[in-house]
Amino acid sequence: MSDKNMVLGIRDVPKTSKWILFSIQHLFAMFGATILVPFLTELSPAVALVSSGLGTLAYLVITKGQIPAYLGSSFAFIAPITSAMAIGGTGGVMIGSFLAGVVYGILSLLIATFGTDWIIKVLPPIVVGPVIVVIGLGLAPTAIDMAMNVDGEYSGIHFSAAIVTLLITVIGSLLFKGFFGLIPILIGIIGGYLYSLIISIFTSNKILDTSGVQAAWDKIMNAGSFGEAIQSIFLVPEFVIPFVNYNPADVFSWSIVWMMVPVAVVTVAEHIGDQMVLSKIAGKNFIKKPGLHRSILGDGVATMIASALGGPPNTTYGENIGVLAITRVFSVFVIGGAAVLAILFGFVGIITELIASIPTAVMGGVSILLFGIIASSGLRMLIDNQIDLGIKRNLVISSVILVIGIGGAYINIPLGDVDVTIAGMALSALIGLVLNLVLPDKESGYGNGQMFAEPDDQE
Repeated sequence: MSDKNMVLGIRDVPKTSKWILFSIQHLFAMFGATILVPFLTELSPAVALVSSGLGTLAYLVITKGQIPAYLGSSFAFIAPITSAMAIGGTGGVMIGSFLAGVVYGILSLLIATFGTDWIIKVLPPIVVGPVIVVIGLGLAPTAIDMAMNVDGEYSGIHFSAAIVTLLITVIGSLLFKGFFGLIPILIGIIGGYLYSLIISIFTSNKILDTSGVQAAWDKIMNAGSFGEAIQSIFLVPEFVIPFVNYNPADVFSWSIVWMMVPVAVVTVAEHIGDQMVLSKIAGKNFIKKPGLHRSILGDGVATMIASALGGPPNTTYGENIGVLAITRVFSVFVIGGAAVLAILFGFVGIITELIASIPTAVMGGVSILLFGIIASSGLRMLIDNQIDLGIKRNLVISSVILVIGIGGAYINIPLGDVDVTIAGMALSALIGLVLNLVLPDKESGYGNGQMFAEPDDQE
């Protein structure tokens, strides 16, 4: 793919009017998924928007402004965050998230020192694929509970909102073209929200509470001056900052570390896949220049920034790569503009209230599709790499990973006065890595070897 196919090159600066429009497209593409993660994990959506914007800006600096990638909330951490929240609260989650970012930094250093060949030995498709399936299917009960139940009891009207949201999202994914085809999640959430609004207006089922939005609007409209109105629009998000909102020493737990840190190993594999796709789309070899070590470090720093503010871990977004593929606008200035807009949105109070008012059932409807897609992407990894499950070794590894991960197995390891718990996805990933190392015929687990193959140089 040659540069002549680009509307804007990586270092091109667009005109102001187009710049804003292009950046808004990227903002919309990431918005639905980015706010869904904090919504599911009881973190602040406003903080998630701010941390995704700051993380993206840091990523652009670390990659020398050479990779047009946007970073948003990572779905892989939803289950570990939920479990860790019960142990150490938000502060404990942030410590686990920070240490996951440190793992990115260590892997970045290893890649810079030893290259990329060793990664395939540690993260073969036969391990990573089933673990990704575990991530998706392990979240399935959460999606169904959100869609069907209110306070643990079945609600038909809430389930109808989830089904409407799901149908709109599915139709959008299959039938919408161009830019709208890139934001089916956002369109589904809007459609489900409007359905919930109609139900709440015309029936006695008040599944949508807009009192917070109304209060924020009234505050703006009742302002005595223009200056007061501007002050009413902006609201500082509920940041969770170490040594200000919590003492790291008081909430640290080895159980949280073992819940969250191993997830970084899986998300690194996803990150590499995104870099390969982005390289092919842009006609550049980002794995060589500016280097995989820089992009992984950028991911890690973004996650550490999020952990310092109270946001979920960040990762590169496939949705925004899709925007690049359709618009042919590869300018990092456009990506940076989207990051700045995300930060501004995080400080707009009425937007924060609007996000908070989204019914749980609506988010549940979207989650049914999204969590299934995560699981399916793990199957796709096995298929794309031509992993033969007719080989007993591969069948054993994948089977053990799936049952341990989805079944909820865990082990307690005594460590001083406390027991460290390794559970679910983290345990299945660790056991998968061990099985891959000790069982014979390792080559069969690599498949066709395309998982981490570097794209050819294209000028």
